[in-house]
Amino acid sequence: MTARHHPDQVTLAAFAYGSLDKARAFVTAAHMHTCPACRRMVSAYEESAGVILEDAPSAAMSMGASETMLSMILHGADETRAAAQTTPPEVELATVLSSFKTGPWRWLGPGVHCRALTRAPVDEPRLFLLKAAPGTSLPEHSHGGAELTLVLQGAYSHQGGRYAVGDVDEADASVEHQPIVDDGDTCICLVAMTGQMRFKGFLGRVLQPFFRV
Repeated sequence: MTARHHPDQVTLAAFAYGSLDKARAFVTAAHMHTCPACRRMVSAYEESAGVILEDAPSAAMSMGASETMLSMILHGADETRAAAQTTPPEVELATVLSSFKTGPWRWLGPGVHCRALTRAPVDEPRLFLLKAAPGTSLPEHSHGGAELTLVLQGAYSHQGGRYAVGDVDEADASVEHQPIVDDGDTCICLVAMTGQMRFKGFLGRVLQPFFRV
């Protein structure tokens, strides 16, 4: 499995420097477990940050964030180092859920359910699973804040391309899209989000009150 869509360079740098919020950091780490290219990029950022810290020892920069978060995904720093030298497996749903106390799936709309992994006010980063049935078309929408999505199972497409297992879909308030789930398999995604989706059109306005995640 080779991912075609990755976190952007700003996100990877923030992850390396420890300045990314915990929700997006967890999604980024889960993607890195399957993506050697992004692991190498983060390592390069950490090395460059280390040089900066040698010249400015008082800088408030949290180093080692990537190793800590990857350890959460892989259950141990030793496994993290081993994964960097081997072909990484897919991120299994059970592995993601093992770090959280989760409740039941909650209905959001036709064919769509969510499961909260963390709880926070709508204007703060939060982490949840989103599940959509094969062929489901979400209403066209924009975003009230940042969103980082990792596909764990299945696939979907929108104006930005097709996103399959291991791919990361990054969006903010400037992005408008309409994800459509591929036929044949339920799509499950790990999502970090700040703010709410903002739906367009009549159906979107009808469903808006239910899409509170």
